[in-house]
Amino acid sequence: MPVASLPPHRRVPKTPARVRGARRALARLTALCAAVIVGAGMLAVPAQAEPTVEEIEAQIEKQWRQLEPTIEQYNKVRSELRVNRKKSDDLAKKIEPLQLESELALNRIGELASRYYIIGPSYELGAVLVNSRPGQLGEQLTLLDRVATEQRRQIEDVLAVQARFNTQKEKLDTLVTTQVKQEKDLANRRKKIEGEIKTLRASMPKTTVQTANCPTINGVVNAAARTAIRVACAQIGKPYVFGSTGPNSFDCSGLTQYAYRAAGISLTHFTGAQWNEGRAIPRNEARPGDLVFFRSDLSHVGIYLGNDKMVHAARAGVPVNVSSINTMPVAGFRRPG
Repeated sequence: MPVASLPPHRRVPKTPARVRGARRALARLTALCAAVIVGAGMLAVPAQAEPTVEEIEAQIEKQWRQLEPTIEQYNKVRSELRVNRKKSDDLAKKIEPLQLESELALNRIGELASRYYIIGPSYELGAVLVNSRPGQLGEQLTLLDRVATEQRRQIEDVLAVQARFNTQKEKLDTLVTTQVKQEKDLANRRKKIEGEIKTLRASMPKTTVQTANCPTINGVVNAAARTAIRVACAQIGKPYVFGSTGPNSFDCSGLTQYAYRAAGISLTHFTGAQWNEGRAIPRNEARPGDLVFFRSDLSHVGIYLGNDKMVHAARAGVPVNVSSINTMPVAGFRRPG
């Protein structure tokens, strides 16, 4: 059956411009919607959260559990290495005279052999015959043989002892070489773990302070407060002495003055003056680093650490320490600087 076709003079009518424009607009709208959907999907993906202080401390604790055995193994190898090096040195001192003795004995034998080679054994025998009386010749020949045998035995004994010491020293030297490598490997491992711990500590938020004597402190108000907390915590264990401002002993306002002086802030050595030198902070807004005052007469002051804790020079007979602020009536908080 013949297929119908358009006459050659007929052309397919063009799409009207209005329709083409509508199609382009629809395509742009579709692309825009796709972009919006993709963008919304991207926005829906949660951003990677920074690790919390607790998570960082957990990682530090994990690294420390690896570091501590490494340190102890390093200490063990280093101690053994010290002992084995001393043993090796002692053996070297014992070997040295034996070496000398055996070399001298071998030199004597060498000289005797050379003389026999040049002069011949008749020289020794002639000396015996010339200097001997009848009846003594046999005895002196026997004596010469005994002397030669004894000399050989002494040399053999010396060489045997020397060989024994050399064997012991070779074993010790091999062990020392192994332990030197172990010491180096452990030192490198310790350095690597310590570097990881240092990196973790550096990743702590700026508002967190970690010290040797105080608990981890979060929410520190500013850089001056961070310095004051670190300095005050470093004084823990030092005695309370009336009127003292450090560095070996403190009273309460002497400690706060000393700590904030290190942060570049000057405070008077008197609780009443320090009360007026700081900005009043409500208790519910108190932050670590603020000064906390006690009793209506403001007779005591400490540096607030958060969680109702403070570091302070407590009283006579009690050293600088961390304690609760709830053991005394709180008068208020002040923020220096």
